[in-house]
Formats: sequence, C-alpha cells, structure tokens
Amino acid sequence: VKGSCLCGQVAFIVGGPISGMGNCHCSECRKAYGSAFGTVAFVKKTDFQYIKGEHLISSYKQSERITRYFCKVCGSPLPLKENWDSRVGIPGGILDDDPKITPSQHIFVGDKAPWWKITDDKPQHDAWPIDDEKQ
Repeated sequence: VKGSCLCGQVAFIVGGPISGMGNCHCSECRKAYGSAFGTVAFVKKTDFQYIKGEHLISSYKQSERITRYFCKVCGSPLPLKENWDSRVGIPGGILDDDPKITPSQHIFVGDKAPWWKITDDKPQHDAWPIDDEKQ
C-alpha cells in the first residue's frame, strides 16, 4: 500500500498488513484533520518506510506523547511515529491504494463534534478501548 501528501512530494510505502483502522472523534484529531473525525490506519513500524520527501516533513509537538507531522509544502497531515508506540498511525485520507480494510470502531465519541451524527453500527468508545491500550 502506498501513500502520499496532497502535493505528492512526500510519499511512503507500507510493506506489511494494515492491522487496524478507526475513526477518532477527539477534538485534537478533528482540528488536525480539519474534519468531523480523523480516520487512522495502523501498521507496524517495521512495515512502514518513507520513499521520498522526508526532508519536507515538519512537526508540531502537540503534547508530551503526541507529535503531529505534516508536509511543509502542502500542509497535508502525515503518519504519526511515536517512540512509545510500536505502530505508525497513518491518516486514512493520504493512502493512495486500497488498504483492504475499513474502520472497525469509533473512539473518543464523548468528544465528538456536536454537528456530526455517527450513522453506522460500528462500536463506539468514549476513550481508548482497553484492548488497544496494551498494543
């Protein structure tokens, strides 16, 4: 699976399976993605590799645990790689190929945009699901 930013100058490849995908409704993801929620796909760090444009990546230290990455040219959000996490969180909208997976859950729905209604039957969690905290 390949992915890239809006201008195409930053690109990456996923060399293994996407282990999960979810929709995050927290206010930070809503602001970072400029949308009602952020769709994030997860892959092992060992299965993720930038293939061009790493010199164009800029960052914003959102909190002690989270750094947001984006393209310096077009501003597209880019994958999150944190030291404490064995996975990479890839914004679903920057995947160029079909990941062969769809979001399986909604998280942080307690912080959901009041103007957005979740209309599917996927599980909804007010925070991180307990199982996910162990990964």
